[in-house]
Amino acid sequence: MTVQRADARRNYARILAVAEQEVAAHGAEASLERIARVAGVGSATVRRHFPGRRALLEAVFQERIAALCTHAEELAAADDPRAALLEWLEALAAYAASARGMAEALTGDTGGAADQGGQVSACSARLGDGATPLLRNAARAGAVAADVTVTDLITLVTGIALATEHHRDPTAEAHRLLALTVAGISPRP
Repeated sequence: MTVQRADARRNYARILAVAEQEVAAHGAEASLERIARVAGVGSATVRRHFPGRRALLEAVFQERIAALCTHAEELAAADDPRAALLEWLEALAAYAASARGMAEALTGDTGGAADQGGQVSACSARLGDGATPLLRNAARAGAVAADVTVTDLITLVTGIALATEHHRDPTAEAHRLLALTVAGISPRP
């Protein structure tokens, strides 16, 4: 394992802090050149730490993804598997709708030669790993059709977040659309 020099660690932290601000302001298409300029580093330094836009977006959202995975882990022991899955989907939808660029990070299709090839994003993979026990429990309880996958659910939430990002209140609209979707995939017994 290579140990980063202190200045490289500072650059990384500074780039990430600026990237968080720029993504919040401009979404997934935040300018990498502007991020470099505001962080006080060259474009090559940004690309050394983050070889592509997807890598940068995933780093920006890493902490929240970890919190969503921890929440899924806590909910996996719930007595009501349907309610647990829906609570987690609500948390994911709320965050994806409120964090500009998050939905695009989940799609794994954020542009750039290094980001193409149909690879599942690391964000989606981590979320999928976290949500799998919730979905499995809900399917066992008959609350969700057996053929529904975690990828299906993340894709639905991502689509909702992308569709609502320009609404006056994207989180409220995402909540409303998710409720309509849930009625279709898991009607109350």
